[in-house]
Amino acid sequence: MQLALKEAVRAFEEDEVPVGAVVVYKDRVIAKAYNQVERLQDPTAHAEMIAITQASHFLNCKWLNDCTLYVTIEPCPMCAGALVLARVKNLVFGAVDVKSGACGSVTDIANNKKLNHRIKVSKGVLEEEAKGLLQEFFRKKRKTKA
Repeated sequence: MQLALKEAVRAFEEDEVPVGAVVVYKDRVIAKAYNQVERLQDPTAHAEMIAITQASHFLNCKWLNDCTLYVTIEPCPMCAGALVLARVKNLVFGAVDVKSGACGSVTDIANNKKLNHRIKVSKGVLEEEAKGLLQEFFRKKRKTKA
């Protein structure tokens, strides 16, 4: 999770919403990414989506069966859906997203019994650090608009 936080700091420094993600396979980091929505002008350029793509390329496989994704905030519906489609085994996240979290907060795509895959979810890992970075980012944004 420390590496995911470092990626989130990179996003913060580039004036992106500070979210970082890391994919681990057999105790090895195979992908790391941060939000790049503004940079790429792409609403799908979330840290999780970029990390999934990197990991799939690394493994040369669309399935991430034995992978764990670490991300600083609870994935949104788009990202949670991609994690299910990629068959990620484990998800570890920091801060809960009470507005759009799709892994237990607002909805639970990660463990929806109607879908063909479920993800083992662990939440609250380095939550205060992840939440603090997000709060600082949005505080700074509000101050700039004022």
